[in-house]
Amino acid sequence: MHIALLSRNRNLYSTRRLVEAAEQRGHTARVVDTLRCYMSITSHHPSIHYKGEEIEPFDAVIPRIGSSVTFYGCAVLRQFEMMGTYVINDNVSITRSRDKLRSLQLLSRKGLGLPITGFAHSPDDIPDLITMVKGAPLVIKLLEGTQGIGVVLAETNQAAESVIQAFMGMKANIMVQEYIKEARGADIRCLVIGDKVVASMKRQAAEGEFRSNLHRGGTASVIRITPEERSTAIRAAKAMGLRVAGVDLLRSNHGPVIMEVNSSPGLFGIENATGKDIAGMIIEHIEKNAVPPRKAPPKPKG
Repeated sequence: MHIALLSRNRNLYSTRRLVEAAEQRGHTARVVDTLRCYMSITSHHPSIHYKGEEIEPFDAVIPRIGSSVTFYGCAVLRQFEMMGTYVINDNVSITRSRDKLRSLQLLSRKGLGLPITGFAHSPDDIPDLITMVKGAPLVIKLLEGTQGIGVVLAETNQAAESVIQAFMGMKANIMVQEYIKEARGADIRCLVIGDKVVASMKRQAAEGEFRSNLHRGGTASVIRITPEERSTAIRAAKAMGLRVAGVDLLRSNHGPVIMEVNSSPGLFGIENATGKDIAGMIIEHIEKNAVPPRKAPPKPKG
């Protein structure tokens, strides 16, 4: 097959691994810079041009779209979909998962475990908002933040009010969540492909830090997840419509709660922690789903 990777940087670990995995399995893979694609939107021959030429047909597209280019990246991905190309995660599911508030509302509708989350517009509602999430300590998150950026732990109600007021004064969209103390600065990343959790790792925050992101100095190790955690991760990915997803869970006193569902999960941490060939599993999933099954030849009469 001929596979495209929508990525702005061919040197990123995840991009390199997916190219390697595709080539090892006999496919060709091309890294396509998302922002260098431009589109001809017509009824009969929708097309994508790249660096001055109409792009060649692909059998499948793996989107590795950064959060800063979500709007344009999803427009490019939508164009591939219009051209009949198989995409491992479609534009609707990526857009859905990138909107933190919308994704939590969709997960809530499915009855999945979540930390108590509050969202408000008026500064007058801040005191009740804090009470709603059981008071301090609590977590304040920018809706547009990624990799732990724009996430603040407020230790007291007074500190929480000050931070929320500051964000509101900057016209920033934020949500407020209860702090799951019993998680002790650790979360679980479940890597879902199709309808299976193929790998899981525990991410532990660095000393003095509450964010467990590896970009923030957290460490990763293998962990055995419970059947309930496995089911929660699979249902969360399905609720977002994602075929490949990184589902982040916390272990709370009332069961697993979902922190985030990531549509472009990084492969470095989980491949190194588990020793599993996640990139190869993603390519294998494409092999099984991108090419329509061949029809059996008709049986001879008589």
